[in-house]
Amino acid sequence: MTKVRALVLERQHELAIREIDLPLEVGPGMVKIAIHTVGVCGSDVHYYTHGRIGPFVVNAPMVLGHEAAGTVTEVGAGVTHLKIGDRVCMEPGIPDPNSRASRLGFYNIDPAVRFWATPPIHGVLTPEVVHPANYTFKLPDNVSFAEGAMVEPFAVGMQAAYKASIKPGDTAVVLGAGPIGTMVAIAALAGGCARVIVADLAQPKLDIAARYQGVIPVNIREKNLVAEVKRLTEDWGADVVFECSGSPRAWEAIMDLPRPGGTIVVVGLPVDPVPVDIAAASTKELRIENVFRYAHQYDRAIALFASGRVDLNPLISATFDFEDSVKAFDRAVEARPSDVKLQIKVAR
Repeated sequence: MTKVRALVLERQHELAIREIDLPLEVGPGMVKIAIHTVGVCGSDVHYYTHGRIGPFVVNAPMVLGHEAAGTVTEVGAGVTHLKIGDRVCMEPGIPDPNSRASRLGFYNIDPAVRFWATPPIHGVLTPEVVHPANYTFKLPDNVSFAEGAMVEPFAVGMQAAYKASIKPGDTAVVLGAGPIGTMVAIAALAGGCARVIVADLAQPKLDIAARYQGVIPVNIREKNLVAEVKRLTEDWGADVVFECSGSPRAWEAIMDLPRPGGTIVVVGLPVDPVPVDIAAASTKELRIENVFRYAHQYDRAIALFASGRVDLNPLISATFDFEDSVKAFDRAVEARPSDVKLQIKVAR
């Protein structure tokens, strides 16, 4: 163990930048990374404000942060695809490679997965981390550290687009214009959707999403979403509906949005169980897919960034220095309508 400075969640509602013991030994197949940029994720904030997410409870001090990019500073034995000085981003969930889920290709739902900043696993809001090389991805020269730290949340959007089985020219609806909802919309457009109707209550978030060609914003304070989708699709309905808000109210009319034979992809996680109109889903033969994190999406996401097809820089609302990490989290708790993604620059 090595003593390092880190942003530590001591307990619910209490954050501190202090020294903590973390493992920094570089074994075979591992790399050491100097952290440059870390994104502030909604799950980090939820642990800060609630002390738990479902069965994952903060019972001991935990370092936060899992959306990260940095530079390789040391390479362990057997690592051949990375070298010292490579700029990289890291997939934060490490499964058991021999688990049944991993062997089937669904490593993201391996019950044994160890995910950064998910109790009891420490996150990466600290100057250095050690990580498996196989879950560390080199960044092209034209992709910045800030963009590299956006690969993790964008991979969720990629997973959602993949699960939707998008066809070229599809019309999609995204419920929720938060960071994940907006990235799902961008991924859906990159995946072949001709247009994506994005619905939310917050006009500033809709304005940000509307910067992307193909996005049609709908403020549901002002318009009835079902009526608007019917108008835009000539009473047919959307090919795909992505539920990204996590709001139970989203399920009250969700079955009215997709066309017959359409698809609903569940991305947002309601805190409590929600009623589902099975009869409506059955009579329209709707397909319902679920997303939990992502699998096999980092390479594809990085390729889209490098090609210029996807630019997430407009979603970065503010960047804080590491010493101001607590301020960054307190701003995230404010949930300003104009904020999409906050980031923390760790490197000096």
